[in-house]
Amino acid sequence: MSQQTPTGGNWNTGPAPGTTPLTEGGGDTISGGALFAAVMLIVSGCLAVFQGIAAIANDDVYLRIGSYVFEFDLTAWGWIHLIIGIIVVLAGIGIFAGSGLARGAGIGLAGLSIILNFMWLPYQPWWAIIIIAIDAFIILGLCTGWKKQAG
Repeated sequence: MSQQTPTGGNWNTGPAPGTTPLTEGGGDTISGGALFAAVMLIVSGCLAVFQGIAAIANDDVYLRIGSYVFEFDLTAWGWIHLIIGIIVVLAGIGIFAGSGLARGAGIGLAGLSIILNFMWLPYQPWWAIIIIAIDAFIILGLCTGWKKQAG
């Protein structure tokens, strides 16, 4: 119900009944968990971009700790992190726009990021573990944070 202003117009007291500020055309509503996941996707993607740039720019930025099954050239790892990071940022932006496709892509990309950071463990173990934890929270937020509107 709207209220009238002193000049006779109506105050906009919020979104219309049954809608939210972030609503997809298909009727999906983004919850706080999904918004958290979108923000964390963008942060995680930016960190991956910076991580990739550092590995591409200077091969001796990261040192391998011990022997590990997954050994790649650091420049190759840099390009992998850079490309995946850009795609992750785009998925996070898509979630802010309310895209269900971006939600699915975000879940898949967070899973891929967990695998890549597991393989990145010998180069930056603490960094990789932190990013793996962030990605797990992203998946949780995206899997539980979308509710279908009634009607």
